[in-house]
Amino acid sequence: MSQNALDEIRRQLESLDEKIHDLLIKRAEVAGRLADLQRKSNAEALQPDSEAALIRRLLARHSGIMPREAVARIWRELCATILMTQKTRKVAVTAPESQVGLISWDMAKDYFGSVVPLQKVANPLAALSLVKEKDVAFAVLPWPENEAPQPWWRFLMDEAGEKPMRIVARLPLGEYKSDNGNPEHKALVVARLPVVGKVEDRTFIVLQIEQRISRARIVDKAKGLGMNALSLHSGKSASPDYTDHLLEVVGYTDGKLPQLLAALESDHGKAVFAGGYPVPPLYDEPEKPTATVSTIKKSA
Repeated sequence: MSQNALDEIRRQLESLDEKIHDLLIKRAEVAGRLADLQRKSNAEALQPDSEAALIRRLLARHSGIMPREAVARIWRELCATILMTQKTRKVAVTAPESQVGLISWDMAKDYFGSVVPLQKVANPLAALSLVKEKDVAFAVLPWPENEAPQPWWRFLMDEAGEKPMRIVARLPLGEYKSDNGNPEHKALVVARLPVVGKVEDRTFIVLQIEQRISRARIVDKAKGLGMNALSLHSGKSASPDYTDHLLEVVGYTDGKLPQLLAALESDHGKAVFAGGYPVPPLYDEPEKPTATVSTIKKSA
């Protein structure tokens, strides 16, 4: 390729960079006006459901050589910058001194962007405490494990008031089909945000029910109510003769909790909506349609 051709390509890139920068400046102005309106109406700047919908919409129209995951990360960075207009919007990240801690920190950076302040904490209960005391707005917490000695999700059961702490997002934001809905490393985000449920979302329910009620029965009765279980984590309850469970189901199911307790025949059980997260966008390239036999014959 000649030097003139290289120079021409570089000039095109410089022109595109300036146009992109102009659009970023304009977008920031519009986002700033939105942030002002949200602040006046006490609305939250971060809205995981609408932002996930935005990224799914962009991925649906995307084409070219830029990786789809890169598109999602770029727009997550743009969405996260609006948090800087609200100075209290800090993030506590559960990041123990281990490889898992480093991965959790990286996932938080990918989701909240490079300019939102992150604070490292050693354990999930410390992160929850910071949200409870309003020292930070968000807590990044480890994915639940069975029989954990003091599971953090149990504390969501006692939340009440106008803005209780709830699970609002899952990290990583997106996934590949090969993950089968279960990436190797996952985390959850807890905040005092309203959870706007959609039919395709994922819901978490905290149950405190009698020990006689088996895990299999929970899954079966939930399915009978149209709530297909994705995961079920269990642990000893602080109340004698009871077990605590965290049930993750497909769909938004806040209104079915009394029905679930009735189906389980739990006399004095408790079921609490613990939040959820938007269905993750897929980073895989969309499959190209294959030609049918009739199409082949017509073109022959």
